[in-house]
Amino acid sequence: MTEQTPIAPKPDRAEEDTVAFCVEDGIAWVAFNRPEKRNCMSPKLNRRMKAVLEELEFRDDVRVLVLTGEGEAWTAGMDLKEYFRETEALGLGAIRKSQRESYGWFERLRWYEKPTIAMINGWCFGGGYGPLFGCDIAIASEDAQFGLSEINWGILPGGGASKVAQELMPFRKAMYHAMMGENLTGKQAEEQGLITEAVPADKLRERVLEIANVLKKKDSHALRATKWTMRRMVDMTYDNGLEYQIRAQEALHSFGGAAARKEATRQFLDEKSFKPGLETFDASKVER
Repeated sequence: MTEQTPIAPKPDRAEEDTVAFCVEDGIAWVAFNRPEKRNCMSPKLNRRMKAVLEELEFRDDVRVLVLTGEGEAWTAGMDLKEYFRETEALGLGAIRKSQRESYGWFERLRWYEKPTIAMINGWCFGGGYGPLFGCDIAIASEDAQFGLSEINWGILPGGGASKVAQELMPFRKAMYHAMMGENLTGKQAEEQGLITEAVPADKLRERVLEIANVLKKKDSHALRATKWTMRRMVDMTYDNGLEYQIRAQEALHSFGGAAARKEATRQFLDEKSFKPGLETFDASKVER
């Protein structure tokens, strides 16, 4: 038997390499980039993701942001070694700093200036529910795996994961999901409300691109106001929601919404160039 040379462990990725991104035709494609670790989120990745999101948010050439993962996973959640064990060894101050870095970019994603799409190409576990909830639309491959496995190793699904399940899924389904530690396929996740839609894996990018191309043609100010309004109204009564919508519409006008509505009305009534129930108006003609 010949002696085999041991395989050297891969060096840790530099912080700037933990997230990959490019901009193509108005769409920012952002990816978790630790495929060797199933894209689990380390402190380095969390810091880098926040920086990338901020870099792209106000770029004129970005109309829509897509968040996906390199390799076979979207993200397997928080890195048990780097995010938990190594950080906990440094004490409470390090733990709080690491939490702020991760929750900080989740929050930034929820209130992003541009529409966002989660393109879930594989595993989405635990802490991955934070960015899943942060994206406006979530499209997954039918064979993707969604899991709250925390209960299987003696803790609760924290970091917002339990709240995400409770927020998006029917109560009994969310309770079962959190307590049993069993995975859902992409199709099951769609049926239970955790994601928007599941498609065959070979159609995933095509479907996401189709949605992104529709979104990028719509008025950007109206999209931002709409997504923020939908998120704000979750815990409101009907009357409070109605009042919020009135004020949000007034605020939208100050961001150019009045000009957009005037142009859309002109195209509908005068040009008869579009049908609001079936398509969007040509927002490129709005004078800001």
